[in-house]
Amino acid sequence: MNTTALATLSICAYLASTLLIIRHFDRSRMHRAALYLAWIAVCTHLLYTAIVFHQNGGFNFSFFSTSSLVAMIVALLLLIAALNKPVEKLGIAIFPIAAGMLAMDLNFADKTQLLAHYDWSMSTHILTSIIAFSLLNIAALQAILLAIQDQQLKSHPPKRFIQSLPPLQTMESLLFQMLGAGIVFLTISLISGFLFIEDLFAQHLVHKTVLSILAWIIFTGLLIGRSRYGWRGQTAIRWTLIGFVLLLLAYFGSKFVLELILHRSGG
Repeated sequence: MNTTALATLSICAYLASTLLIIRHFDRSRMHRAALYLAWIAVCTHLLYTAIVFHQNGGFNFSFFSTSSLVAMIVALLLLIAALNKPVEKLGIAIFPIAAGMLAMDLNFADKTQLLAHYDWSMSTHILTSIIAFSLLNIAALQAILLAIQDQQLKSHPPKRFIQSLPPLQTMESLLFQMLGAGIVFLTISLISGFLFIEDLFAQHLVHKTVLSILAWIIFTGLLIGRSRYGWRGQTAIRWTLIGFVLLLLAYFGSKFVLELILHRSGG
């Protein structure tokens, strides 16, 4: 099957879904066509990834390929969550990013970093890291939307699209559910890293390790603070975003510098 055609179809479906979400953003119920298009986009993106995996004999973990894979997982998790939670409007940010990363992967693929080169223990570490980042990515976007909603509700009257969102308490509850799921996978990722990586503090890994641990401490502390002290609102938003920025730098900071600026293989 032609991978270029699949990727092009996925990109067009992502962008069409985004346009429909924008068009119906201030309504309480999202247009069904937007979700159908998003499912088409994710399914074709997944099929593209599977075919490339088969052709290469493993996952490609270069910068753009990893970004495309993460974006696809984020979009898929969002659509699954949208089956019973009101989070589909986050697609306004997630879907165009997924389209952009897929386009970059299609045009700038680097086949030098394949998952087939790693054993099962390292593969477990890498895949749980990607899932953790994907879940916490959605949590960060939810925090941004929550911040906008909180600010708008203080104005009189709030804008229509804010009125179309679920109540603030529901939005906060969704945020902490996403954080909880993300922390589970981040914990597995860190534990597998300590158990299976021979020199976790080797060159190109030390900053990833430190930043990931700091992010884990922030997210875990936030959940504990929510449970014991009732942390919410701006406190939850602020620390969620700080934790995610640390994780973003840990996962993609060195890859960007090493592969795209220094033109060297990332760790």
